[in-house]
Amino acid sequence: MGIRHLKPITPGTRFYSVSTFEELTTNRPEKSLLEPIKKSGGRNNTGRITSRHRGGGHKRQYRIIDFKRNKVGMAAKVMTIEYDPNRTCRIALLEYADGEKRYILAPDKIKVGDTLMSGEGSELREGNALPLNKIPVGLQVHNIEMKPGKGGQMVRSAGTSAQLVGIDGKMAQLKLPSGEIRMVPSVCMATLGTVSNAMHENILYGKAGRMRWFGVRPQTRGMAMNPIDHPNGGGEGRSKSGGGRQHLRSPWGQLAKGLKTRKKKKASNSLIIRGRNA
Repeated sequence: MGIRHLKPITPGTRFYSVSTFEELTTNRPEKSLLEPIKKSGGRNNTGRITSRHRGGGHKRQYRIIDFKRNKVGMAAKVMTIEYDPNRTCRIALLEYADGEKRYILAPDKIKVGDTLMSGEGSELREGNALPLNKIPVGLQVHNIEMKPGKGGQMVRSAGTSAQLVGIDGKMAQLKLPSGEIRMVPSVCMATLGTVSNAMHENILYGKAGRMRWFGVRPQTRGMAMNPIDHPNGGGEGRSKSGGGRQHLRSPWGQLAKGLKTRKKKKASNSLIIRGRNA
């Protein structure tokens, strides 16, 4: 799970680093758990671009992930640890006692041959999934449900984990990676441990072309545009009146820094004990 830095023999490799992939055990995904991905290029159903700077990129297939961990009380053996092009962490292929195979987000420190379980009576070890009210306070968890039975929605990216800080009746209190302390129903499922591939955040992409492989297109600065194209555009050189000393804005004139975009009357506000910026 280390990082390999390339020798700077070209400008593109001077700041280029890649994962060593030493934890992977196979490069052949389970065919029964693959689905095709149709690329949108950032366009909606009417063909208009609603998400800019997207397009191109390498062809991928989607790995169907079991976020619910709802096969309760049945032992599952870890068959492989695999790379997933659609997410930052690694995934693990489980084979259950009845022969069914499922992918899960690979927790850190699990190995091929380990046995995992889900449900209330599961052992307290990394990779097992339990309801939050059956997990001791203070342990690290990931892949946390927000609604019972919906499947894990929080804490799924590489190297992340949340801490269970308390159980108050029907609600559990979690400290999320952002620093936010939030309540979720205590019957929601969560997986013990930390998500794998913690070194992902230290990878340097090194060149613009590598971002194109991910489907990320170039972004032009607003200050480099004309006034008709962007609120920050215009001026002879770097303008003090046009793009220079104005407050930074989006192409549609909305303030780009400091403006709170979260709805003030959002229903889930009552579940947030302490905000991430507190």
